[in-house]
Amino acid sequence: MKEQRSREQWGSRIGVILAVAGSAVGLGNFLRFPGTAAQNGGGAFMLPYFISLLILGIPMCWAEWTMGRYAGARGCNSAPAIFTVIWRHPLAKYFGGLALVIPLVIYMYYVLIESWCLGYAFAYMLGDPTLGENPTGFFRKFVGIEQNGVIYQEGSGHGTWLLILVFVFNFVLIYRGVSKGIETFCKIAMPLMLVLGIIVLVRVLTLGTPDPAKPDQNVLGGLNFMWDPKPEALLNPATWLAASGQIFFSLSVGFGIIINYASYLSKKDDVALSGLTSCSMNEFFEVCLGGLITIPAAFIFLGLAAGDFTGSSFALGFNALPSVFARMPAGQVFGGLWFFMLFLAAVTSSISMLQPVIAFLEEGFGLKRHASVAILGILSALGCGFVLYFSEGLVALDTFDFWVGSVLILVLALVQAILYGWALGTQRGHQEIHEGANIRVPWVVQLMLKWVVPVYLLAIFTGFCFINLPSHDKLKVSTDKVQTSQFVAGEVPEAVRRGFAEHELTVPPTATMQRTGEGSEWQIRGGDRSVLYVLRPTGAGVQIYAHETGYVEKISNNPVALASLLFLLAILAFLLLMVHIAGRRWEAEGRFENEWARRDLT
Repeated sequence: MKEQRSREQWGSRIGVILAVAGSAVGLGNFLRFPGTAAQNGGGAFMLPYFISLLILGIPMCWAEWTMGRYAGARGCNSAPAIFTVIWRHPLAKYFGGLALVIPLVIYMYYVLIESWCLGYAFAYMLGDPTLGENPTGFFRKFVGIEQNGVIYQEGSGHGTWLLILVFVFNFVLIYRGVSKGIETFCKIAMPLMLVLGIIVLVRVLTLGTPDPAKPDQNVLGGLNFMWDPKPEALLNPATWLAASGQIFFSLSVGFGIIINYASYLSKKDDVALSGLTSCSMNEFFEVCLGGLITIPAAFIFLGLAAGDFTGSSFALGFNALPSVFARMPAGQVFGGLWFFMLFLAAVTSSISMLQPVIAFLEEGFGLKRHASVAILGILSALGCGFVLYFSEGLVALDTFDFWVGSVLILVLALVQAILYGWALGTQRGHQEIHEGANIRVPWVVQLMLKWVVPVYLLAIFTGFCFINLPSHDKLKVSTDKVQTSQFVAGEVPEAVRRGFAEHELTVPPTATMQRTGEGSEWQIRGGDRSVLYVLRPTGAGVQIYAHETGYVEKISNNPVALASLLFLLAILAFLLLMVHIAGRRWEAEGRFENEWARRDLT
């Protein structure tokens, strides 16, 4: 255990701050945040955003830093061991297993998106003309979205060589360890990201009015489109849910990363100011760079059409922005810089996802670095190959991201909040956070962590599941342009298509109509048999509802989504089995008995 502690230590205070900030600063800062803010009230979104930061984000970060250093001082670096130190119960280590599943599975698809960013950077450097002429077509071919397995075929896009390159690069860094690998890279990557981000930001803010024929599409108009406050959004619960979720995902709370990173600190190392600094650094990248570049740049060149991309991070990053760079003076250069910056942001996040599992393999089974890296490499390669093969519609990636990157991290964060407030205890936590601290953390933070944060997280989790698990029908329009007398089972009649077109609603060429059961309700289904619209007759015409498919329906109707969920369950079962074996080994060694005897005396 002493050998493990001496081998894994941070080299400097700034190194651990940059590493933790790097794990948080990722694609979500530059792609997810701008779209979420623009969709949920613009400037008004920032009120619930900063309230969530103060109530949820910063207190939870402090809790993870505190618990990690507390257990690290007692020789524990992996989440199963950390949770067992804090809560001496047989179930504790299994909850810690969630902190292994989450970063491992997220890495399986995140590294793929990482390779897309590098591929786009190369495409700009090489001057690929199709990237600007047809960005949507370029993206669809590049990622193999049309057909499962097509990415392995020659001429399908970037194939697998870029992914292999990025995959190996991540493992080279993680093999070098916490100080020589993660810390060294983050010390280089984070300042470089800042420089590249400022260069692109200055270019966007100095664009002026590129097209004199469209005077409204200028820098001020773009900033207004992004930040114009819409106060009515504050009355919508979805806005508050979106703000809380963005803070939660942005700071990497519940990923099992911060608690592992903090375990390599010593008792004299500060966690109060360091935790606050890493949060502040993440917010600068998100609000000051992500919020001032992406949507404003898209609006300047695309106008209101930029709003069509705010619902999808992938559409915004890989479809809309290439169109922007294609019209921007020296756009090829700035496009290359932008996507290389995204690549660096993705790497600082992806390497952080590997370390928690490495720590568990070394601590739970006494493996050397090369053996633990080899085992983790095999596991992550299997999952990455699965996502890469099932590329049609990005269904596998989307399923992994929802169940692990959204649902499980909420569960883990709730577990950690309860562990801190009720197992470690607010008195012990308050004392621990001030060991070596350079600032004082108000006592009210402890009360929030014990009472407010768990309730807050439970509310977020409940609301998130209610919105995303079941399917919903959202009313789009009530119209007399479509009549039930026009309805025919089979191919959608031309009269119905014209009625939809008058309300700017799209019906795919392969869509069909069918009656729902014995009632008067009809459905329009896509070529893949998924429900697109629900039509409900009224006295004067028809109400048209857009069918928003929930994940329960997606899994039941899509074999790939079901296979992806089963794959996730297999990974979860395997890791929990390993946690069980490691736990039996720790019990046989009596590893935690002395610590708990000392704790009871204090």
